[in-house]
Amino acid sequence: MAFFITFEGIEGCGKTTQMEMLKAYLEQGGAEVLCVREPGGTILGERVRELLLNAGDEEPGPLAELFLYEACRAQLVNLVIKPALASGKTVLCDRFIDSTVAYQGYGRGLDVKAVYAANELATNGLRPDLTLILDCAVETGLKRAWARIEAATDENREDRFEKESLLFHNRVRAGYIEIAKKEPERVQVIDATVEIASIHRAICDIITKKVLS
Repeated sequence: MAFFITFEGIEGCGKTTQMEMLKAYLEQGGAEVLCVREPGGTILGERVRELLLNAGDEEPGPLAELFLYEACRAQLVNLVIKPALASGKTVLCDRFIDSTVAYQGYGRGLDVKAVYAANELATNGLRPDLTLILDCAVETGLKRAWARIEAATDENREDRFEKESLLFHNRVRAGYIEIAKKEPERVQVIDATVEIASIHRAICDIITKKVLS
C-alpha cells in the first residue's frame, strides 16, 4: 500500500537517522520503500541544495530562499514522489512542506499563509499521510549538528542554517509545535532527547497504529 511519510524537526534532531531505521523496519515487513530528501532528490534539486545549505558570498533573501525550495519540491514531487506512490511504494521524505512553513514562515518571518499557498502550488496538493516531528531543545540539536559538520571529511559542510541565531532556531521550533497543534491527525511530535532506540520504538508504535493497522 502506498504511503507518504515525512520527517521534520530542527537541525540535529536526528530525523535522518530515524528515517533510515524506519526504512529497514518497513522493508522487513515486506514494504517497498523509497527514501528522498529536501532539498534534493533530483539533478536540479541537488544543484540547488548546494546554494541553499552552503554559506557563500551571496545569501538568498527570504523570498528567493522560499522560491528555491519550492522549485526543488515541484521537481521532486513530479519526477520522483508521485510516480513512486503510484507504483505502490511507501515514500519516506527527509523534510517537506512543513520545513518551509517552519523555516521560511516562522523562522524568516514570511507570511505563513503565503508559504502555505506556495507549498500547495509546488506540490499540486500532495500532502503527507503522516508527519513525524522529532523535537528537542535548540541548544541540544545545534550541538549535535555542529559535531556532525565538524566530523565531515568533504568541503560540502552544509552549515548555512546552523550559523543562524538561537532566536531564529527557537522561532523554527515554535513553528513546528504550532503546525502539530493545527494538524494533530497528520502530525505527531516525538521526544528526540531520549536514546535512538527509544525514538525508533516510538516511531514504530505510531506506524503500527497509523499505517499498518
